[in-house]
Amino acid sequence: MDAEELIRRYEAGERDFSGVRIDGGSLEGADLPGIILRDAMLYREDLQRANLEGAVLDNARLDLADLTGINLENASLVGVNLDETLLEGANLRNADLRGARLFQTGFMDADLRGASLE
Repeated sequence: MDAEELIRRYEAGERDFSGVRIDGGSLEGADLPGIILRDAMLYREDLQRANLEGAVLDNARLDLADLTGINLENASLVGVNLDETLLEGANLRNADLRGARLFQTGFMDADLRGASLE
């Protein structure tokens, strides 16, 4: 599925995209609060300034993605792979990052207040 199709289906009311693989396009600036992307493959995806407040990204692959300025407030990111991901200026307030892979992840100016990093 490409990014444009995902956005079209989201706008039509679909919310559960578990296991999806995004091939092509960009989700930069997308407004997708509450989306479910459990086990999704978003490797190297551009999600700069996207709104994923309250999203479920458990066990998703976001390694090498650009999440600069993303809103992940109250999101579930349990077991997510964020290796070498840019999260600069990201809003991760109250996000659940238990068991997340964070090797060489860039958190400069990210808001991690209330986030669970156990």
